[in-house]
Amino acid sequence: MPRGTYRHLEPDLEERFQCAPGAGGWRYVGERSDGVRVDLVVDARWRQMRVELAGPDWWIRGGVSGHDLIWVRGGGPEATERSVRALGFLGESPGFLVAVSRSLRLEPGGHADIRLVQITGTALSALTVDRRWRLAEVTTYETETEPLPVARYEVADLATGEVQVFHLAGDVVLDAPGIELADLETPPSLASLP
Repeated sequence: MPRGTYRHLEPDLEERFQCAPGAGGWRYVGERSDGVRVDLVVDARWRQMRVELAGPDWWIRGGVSGHDLIWVRGGGPEATERSVRALGFLGESPGFLVAVSRSLRLEPGGHADIRLVQITGTALSALTVDRRWRLAEVTTYETETEPLPVARYEVADLATGEVQVFHLAGDVVLDAPGIELADLETPPSLASLP
């Protein structure tokens, strides 16, 4: 069960996290130093079945139902329900990069154009975005215990053409734009991932 700390560079804050594969999928739980919490549960096909995000004033609860992503966003006494045809959420937490990447099941060199709902800031603002997700390569590194495959993904914003790169080992993001893996107490899950 990997656990550790990600550092968000802008704004400068930390996210303590733990994640683990289970009988029916995978779960990621994280809490940032600005009070934003994430609880992400995926099924065996890596579909985001239950997502809960909570900030100091706002919260979101949602998940995939068929081809649609459905969520409720609230703060105070009011809540608003929304839905859109989308693969899942893309939040500021690295857990979302893991879930989306694994759900696509890409081979090296393969890509997919997908629609996601991007959640940002402590206000948990939601914006529908289109991205091209490409698995550029997988490089295997020798370690003391077992070989560690590291996948390099390129994610292009289809509206602007901007491309961002991140590296993934099992269910841990090693680096991403604005994200550093500051501490890892236990190694990534590899063989036990669904």
